[in-house]
Amino acid sequence: MTQKPASRIVHINGWPGTGKLTVGRLLAERLGARLIDNHTLLNPAEALFSRSDPLHASLRGQIRQAFFDHAVRANPAESFVFTDALSDDADDSAVFSWYRDLAAARGVNLVAILIDCAPEENARRLASPGRSEALKLTDTATLQRLRANYKLLRGLAERTVEIDTTGLSPAHTMARILEDSGV
Repeated sequence: MTQKPASRIVHINGWPGTGKLTVGRLLAERLGARLIDNHTLLNPAEALFSRSDPLHASLRGQIRQAFFDHAVRANPAESFVFTDALSDDADDSAVFSWYRDLAAARGVNLVAILIDCAPEENARRLASPGRSEALKLTDTATLQRLRANYKLLRGLAERTVEIDTTGLSPAHTMARILEDSGV
């Protein structure tokens, strides 16, 4: 009889356009996990309000609260793969605490994966077809400002794996995650 692997939460963090969703899809399929892309929680607010509108942040917070309240009660055997673009500021550190709290409440391991690529490759990927339709960032000037003014959030989980995806395919990135993280 084949035993299902232990439940877990995997958090993939990286700049917009580094391949989080593509890698997350592959990883979730491989692990038999549910994939929750950061736009799952962001796009409902984005559909109603511009990011500069305070109602955007308010709705996003309410959606996040409801989502995590329910995720705690999901089937204990369920695993999750989350994607996010969190920087090392206080607000994003607070957002990451939602994932730590969820893992603790579910009694599962949290593995943080940080993916990045060279800035030129990141800008190239940002222009990929389909990004704008998914309400994803496509403006390279905004990406350059983010990269110049912030650092990616790292080191807030018990286990963090960092991978440079510049020369890696999504399948190779997934393989590295599996190899380096032990998930």
